[in-house]
Amino acid sequence: MENLSNIGVIKDILARHNFTFSKALGQNFLVNPSVCPRIAEMGNAKAGFGIIEIGTGIGVLTNELARRADKVVAVEIDERLIPVLEETLGEYDNVKIINADVMKLDLHKLIREEFNGLDVAVCANLPYYITSPILMRLLEDRLPIRSVTVMVQKEAGTRLCARMGTRDMGAVTVAVNYFSEPRILFNVSRGSFMPAPNVDSCVVRFDIKDETPQCVKNEKFFFKTVRGAFSQRRKTLANSVSSAMNIEKSVVMQAIEKAGLASGVRPEQLSMEQLAGFSEALLSLSDN
Repeated sequence: MENLSNIGVIKDILARHNFTFSKALGQNFLVNPSVCPRIAEMGNAKAGFGIIEIGTGIGVLTNELARRADKVVAVEIDERLIPVLEETLGEYDNVKIINADVMKLDLHKLIREEFNGLDVAVCANLPYYITSPILMRLLEDRLPIRSVTVMVQKEAGTRLCARMGTRDMGAVTVAVNYFSEPRILFNVSRGSFMPAPNVDSCVVRFDIKDETPQCVKNEKFFFKTVRGAFSQRRKTLANSVSSAMNIEKSVVMQAIEKAGLASGVRPEQLSMEQLAGFSEALLSLSDN
């Protein structure tokens, strides 16, 4: 359907379906006509690819994805939008709409059944309140996908794509860099949405790594340590880990020394290799 970025068209469609925006679902629909084509072009929507879209709105991005990719499976949690999407996406025979919560879907099964023989990528305009849980689900499940391209709150994008060892990084930065190569593609102003949110956004792409870092030997304990390390922003590594993981500070200090780190080091100063070395040292010294 044409003109899906036109506010008048959008209002008419929503009015005919008696649709009202849900604050609980964080619904802000894109109305800037230049944004969705860029997301599709830069998000691997092309011949030979199948796309999983999470959160469709009224189908503005879905339209652009369907024009470029071989197949699109659009996952939308709000059942009120299904008849809207049947109208706005009716011309495409390569789009399948699934009314479901992506956090509860078996995505491995979905990919097997829907994208046989295709490379797979994810594109989404994620609600701000659930950005990190959805992103970590996509990465931690080790899905057979090539990339994840998402619209996120600008501040969250900065954190997600921060360089390791810099002040902006956090636990999610470590996780993202563990599984992928992240980069910010472009910024999107708050005026590009209806209703307009209170913050600006950015589009971020995560290219999935073929292999995770070899320096991490015990992945479960590594991420437990990372969460503990960044649980109290700006505190030293020793204080954060001791408090969050309930380990005697003297033991944590021994692990820091064993890993060759400075006693007063802060988590955001560490590289992936240094965090991994500290995690291994801590595991060898603690009862966890």
